[in-house]
Amino acid sequence: MPEISRFFGIIISMYYNEHPPPHFHARYGEHKALIAIDSLTLLKGSLPPRVLGLVIEWATRHQADLMEDWRLAREQEPLNKVAPLE
Repeated sequence: MPEISRFFGIIISMYYNEHPPPHFHARYGEHKALIAIDSLTLLKGSLPPRVLGLVIEWATRHQADLMEDWRLAREQEPLNKVAPLE
């Protein structure tokens, strides 16, 4: 699973040939979650509330980048790194 960003111990990644809707994976320690790109809603899994807030803040700033990576993943192309939250 290609890692596209990492910040504050949170790893953001995206799979190739993934199922709709467009989403990304977030990992923090033993916690894992799938988050929809368009609505920024939690589709599956869980993250601590503070971590989920950071992930949503990051994704809000990078929705266009995430959609571009989703398109690239669907076309089996290399994914772009997305700037971390600072």
